[in-house]
Amino acid sequence: MHATSDQSASLWRPLKNPTFRNLIVADIVSDVGTFMQSVGAAWLMVSLNAGPMMVALTQTASALPFFLLALPAGAIGDIVDRRRLILFTETWMVAIAILLAGLTLTGHMSPVLLLVLTFALSAGDALESPAWRAILPEVVAKQDLAAASAVNGIEFNLARAIGPALAGLIIAVAGVGSAFLINALSFVGVIVVIVRWKRPHKQRTTPAETLTGATVAAIRYVRFSPAIRVLMVRAGIGLFFASALLALLPSLARSVSPSPVGYGILLGCFGGGAVLGALLMQRVRARWSAEKVVSSGIVVFALATMLAGTLHRIPALAAVTLAAGAAWIVFISLFNVLVLNHTPDWVRARVLAITMLVIQGGMAAGSATWGAVASHFGIHSALFWAGLGTLATASLGLFLRLPEATIDLTAWNHWRMPAVDEAANSDMNDAGPVLVTVEYEVIPERTKEFVRAMHQYGRIRRRDGASRWGIFRDVEDAERFVESFIVASWAEHLRQHERITQADREIEERLRTYVRKEPTVRHLIYVE
Repeated sequence: MHATSDQSASLWRPLKNPTFRNLIVADIVSDVGTFMQSVGAAWLMVSLNAGPMMVALTQTASALPFFLLALPAGAIGDIVDRRRLILFTETWMVAIAILLAGLTLTGHMSPVLLLVLTFALSAGDALESPAWRAILPEVVAKQDLAAASAVNGIEFNLARAIGPALAGLIIAVAGVGSAFLINALSFVGVIVVIVRWKRPHKQRTTPAETLTGATVAAIRYVRFSPAIRVLMVRAGIGLFFASALLALLPSLARSVSPSPVGYGILLGCFGGGAVLGALLMQRVRARWSAEKVVSSGIVVFALATMLAGTLHRIPALAAVTLAAGAAWIVFISLFNVLVLNHTPDWVRARVLAITMLVIQGGMAAGSATWGAVASHFGIHSALFWAGLGTLATASLGLFLRLPEATIDLTAWNHWRMPAVDEAANSDMNDAGPVLVTVEYEVIPERTKEFVRAMHQYGRIRRRDGASRWGIFRDVEDAERFVESFIVASWAEHLRQHERITQADREIEERLRTYVRKEPTVRHLIYVE
């Protein structure tokens, strides 16, 4: 009983922080408006006599910008002032939302134009999202980060519960254009809070990255991070199948009830279930591993998807979508927390962006696919096969298990910097490529262990900046090994010094037990 009480207290503790509290309040208003816009767009598409394919493409238009802009958005979110970026994107979304409302209210909207403007609105959100999610560690204390993430999830899904139901009522009373206009007004609160936020200025100790270099670094980091790769694969495959329920829900609701209120109720139940799932997950995670929790959520969501295709009344569908919403938040929230726990500060926005790329890409492809299946074989058949596919993804845990432990990703900048004059060091930033060699004198009986550990260490070198890496043995001296790796530029090598983490410390200290003395390090720059 005492543990549960402490857990509840820690869950809500971040709200004592005024900046975080103001952001949450403003964000819930904005997210309510966003869900109202989503319901309005889907219902307007149905009202324009568009088929299931065009209705499903509404969700594709919302998800596709996250797929197309994820990488540059993440890179920009790590190399520019995040506060200014958020203000720019919020202003862009206000302008698009006003245009969307104006064209709808004046009767000039068409299915194609609706898809274009939905895409443009989502593009602003896609550009903002990595920076928005990355500011969380700047706003709350480190010990409150997990709780703040959970509160964010509850806020989003509370908006999911309120927004669609409110949209259904407003659309029924005042029309779709009014819902779009309310969405435009919902951005004001976020803009005010961000304008008033005094973000601490951080002094750079290394040269700023370029957009291209930052993007390459993000791809390289994910490529050489096994835990992150597993998370990406599981999320992409799972959401390809799971996207069917949300993509086809407007058409399913229309087939059961001609009123927009029915669709709003179903989405509201989905969001309400997600809130309940977020609260329940606090207790479930204390008992079960991440793998068991996620697999259970996948099974529940799969069964709900298949069952939805067999029901023909709003109350029964509402109960099913409530369960689906609870399973959905378990699936999504745990993946987000695991990504945050396995990503260091310097690349966080970029890895979050790639996560969104995978998630939204899977949903965009899945929505289009299941929309096409529904057009040819019917909504009920599409939901059955999508649910069956979702159920099959639970088996991925047998050979692609989710990472469990939380690791220490604080920087461990302990490598000796080469003795270079400060002025010369500044001039060298663009010089390269840089060849770094490290000579080891290995204890003969520890050779096999050394080589095995070095190949693990090589993955860390490549993850943090090396474009090529190798370990070589001297043919004339069997105890002498030379590690070599190439970094694109001197500036990138300086960043490499700051990217090694406390979690990498164990393998480096283990390597030291295999050698007789401190290794000899040399830095060589390519000469034109």
